[in-house]
This record gives sequence, structure tokens and C-alpha cells, in this order.
Amino acid sequence: MMKKLLALLALVPSLVFGAGSDYPLDKAPDLTNDLAALQRGAKLFSNYCLNCHSAENMRYNRLRDIGLTDEQIKENLMFATDNVGDTMNISMDPKDAKLWFGGVPPDLSLIARSRASSKGPGADYIYTYLRTYYLDPSKPTGWNNMVYPNVGMPHVLWELQGERQAKYEEVPAGYGKEGTVQKFVGFEQVKPGLMTAVEYDQAMADLTSFLVYVADPVREDRFKLGVIVLLFFGVFTIFAWRLNAAYWKDIK
Repeated sequence: MMKKLLALLALVPSLVFGAGSDYPLDKAPDLTNDLAALQRGAKLFSNYCLNCHSAENMRYNRLRDIGLTDEQIKENLMFATDNVGDTMNISMDPKDAKLWFGGVPPDLSLIARSRASSKGPGADYIYTYLRTYYLDPSKPTGWNNMVYPNVGMPHVLWELQGERQAKYEEVPAGYGKEGTVQKFVGFEQVKPGLMTAVEYDQAMADLTSFLVYVADPVREDRFKLGVIVLLFFGVFTIFAWRLNAAYWKDIK
């Protein structure tokens, strides 16, 4: 039993850091209070992500919270079911997913929370990840990613962003080492997409904010309730202080 436990602990570093990257994360715009941005993000999610990735902790009718009616949800966002009370699942069979992709694509309900790290919140990870795909003919999908090196998912948004190549330059290895190493210096656009760079960044901000909302749809309600509770305790403290003074005013 102890040997099995030690073997499992030995695997932890590889599980945690296996997909790691030193690429700096960009700050994601916080648009969770912008209903129009959340609606645009929901549309992007349904059209580009929901084919393979589910969000089974989210029900379609919850999208009423971001200003959508049941009719709008049915007409624009629902492709695998007709019931707005259903969760956002996919119709793809897990066996087919394993056959086609080598594994079942992860559910994205909590991706914005699970990707939080010491480098930044999950929103920053998602926002940067979606914007750092580049062409890599050496990979099975033809794509790679700066945030998630050797990523298995192809760039499903390439039509919007276009095709880009990663640019490198040779720099001294440093730290007393001989030779040179390749340093990433930016991207080169080789084929334009349907969006400009600014438009694509805005679209990814919308999509990221929607995923943040999906991960915690009652966050804003909690914040508002928290303010009310703090105000209540503030007022209660004043009454308790004065009541205490009234009880002890005649006691020396």
C-alpha cells in the first residue's frame, strides 16, 4: 500500500506541470457585468466550443440571467436539444470522442476556476490561450499553442483569427552555457481571418467572460448579498455599542 502511495506521489509533479509554460498571461478584460458581451460570448461558445466540449453544470434557461429570452436561446444557442431546461451537453458519444481525439474533451463548466494559478486567475489563462495559437506542421493537428505547448486541440477559431506563425530569434544561452537558444519574439500573420486582431481580441474577451460566468453564475448575486450583509453588521454594531453603553452607564 505504501509503495503504491509513493508511486502516486511521484507522478504528481508530472501531472501538475506536464502542460506547463513560461509564457506570460495577458490580463483578461472583465466583462461579466456587460450583458451584451456575455451574449456574444454565449454565441461563440455554442457555435465553436459546444460541438465537442460540454458545460453540464449550466442549464440553457440560466441564460435568461444575461438577458436572453427562451426564444432567443432556442433559435441561436441550442443544437443538441429542444428543452431549455436541459444542461449544455453535447451529442457526441464518448466512445467516438476517444476514437477521433484520443480522449474525451473536458467539460468546460469550471474551466475558468480550475485554470487559476500563481500566474493569474483562470480568466487570464483562457484569454491568453485562445489568442496564442500558431501554425506548427510538426503537430498532428497542424497547430500549437504558447500557453499549452503540444496542445491536442486544433485551433477551431482559426477562421476568425486567421493563420499565424511563431517568430523566433537566436540568442546566447546565458548562465555560462555555450551556444544559442531560440527566443520567441512574436507572431507573423500569414493569412488574414474574418476578424481584425482588435476584433478577435474583443471576441475572445467576450468568450472568456462567458466562461467566467458559467463557472460561477451567481457570483454577482453573492457580491451584492455580501455588501448587504456587511452593511447590516455595520448598523448592528452601532446599535450593539449604544445598547452596551446604556446597560453600563450607571455602573461605575
